[in-house]
Amino acid sequence: MKVGLIEQPLHTRYSSTALVSLGYLTAVGTGMDSYWLPDHINSLFPPAVMTAEYVASARLAPNIDAHYDPWTVLGHLVARNRLGKRRLGIGVTDASRRNPAVTAQAAATLHLMTRGRAILGIGTGARASNEPYGVEWSKPVARFEEALATIRTLWNSDGELVTRDSPFFPLRNAAFGLPPYRGRWLDVWIAAHGPRMLRATGRYADGWFPASFTYRPKDYAAGLATVRAAACDAGRDPRSITAAGLFFVMTGHSRDHIEEALDSPPMRAFALNAPAPLWAAHGANHPLGGDFTGAQDIIPQTLDERTVLSLTADVPPTLLREMLLTGTPADILDQLAEWRDQGLQYPVISNISGLQRRLGRGLAANVSFAKVLRGLRKL
Repeated sequence: MKVGLIEQPLHTRYSSTALVSLGYLTAVGTGMDSYWLPDHINSLFPPAVMTAEYVASARLAPNIDAHYDPWTVLGHLVARNRLGKRRLGIGVTDASRRNPAVTAQAAATLHLMTRGRAILGIGTGARASNEPYGVEWSKPVARFEEALATIRTLWNSDGELVTRDSPFFPLRNAAFGLPPYRGRWLDVWIAAHGPRMLRATGRYADGWFPASFTYRPKDYAAGLATVRAAACDAGRDPRSITAAGLFFVMTGHSRDHIEEALDSPPMRAFALNAPAPLWAAHGANHPLGGDFTGAQDIIPQTLDERTVLSLTADVPPTLLREMLLTGTPADILDQLAEWRDQGLQYPVISNISGLQRRLGRGLAANVSFAKVLRGLRKL
């Protein structure tokens, strides 16, 4: 099993690259196969509760929405570090907020700069990353399919002018001159969750890259079966698609510290990203409605502190444990082994263990997190 580490490229008070550099050094020190950055303008956490009152690390990174552009940062890492066999990935970019021609260019650039070690993670995106910035948020799956077709068309144009009809991204005598690296374009991993996206993954992707909080291990196995069936229908080798997943980890020095963090306002607010059916499975109604889709539709920046605390007053304790990998390093390795047994080949791990009221606890949790990463190398 291969393992990746993903870091939030947040601005800090003291250094523009502090968190990213620390994450990269952690990836190197723990032997990770890849290092990833998400393509976000803003956060999945409501900024109203990501303050020093609730999270000590807010003293270091005071604005949870202050995300650096990941393509620029990964280019910086390429220039300053020897990658070895380590790969760099975008996990993931939006299909609509960035015009697909721009995404095709950025991904091809990174692929050439890394000598063939780039991975393009892509999905429909989310309302919060599109609608506030004037990007149309309708028919996201249809837009995604057209965006991916546009990217592939440009990559495969051999430098010839391209004209292509599309309801969303038409091309008119479009030139694309960048070459693949040694005749091969970079892998595309799709963040697919619904049936139509799963089928698109089987037809077109090199990897399946869902967010784990939308699945349980047995559900992951069913989704993977759908992806591989679609690959067979398209005449592709179903085993050529990497079975990956994005996982959020909450660990710490002791179970008491972990439980306290899980019961904090920021972590209860994170539960709003779960879809309504997952809340229902834990005997609760989603506070934003019985048909609320969670992360894809929430705009957490519009929720003030009082609203967040009210909405999340009754989060079922079991819900967050299902959304996250939680516990001691041994607990988390046992949980990931269950996912592996259901077909997972390539977990990409995000560390949210530092979201503690006390800075010392958050820093100490990084030691436990490093044990998780090293332990994964042995699964």
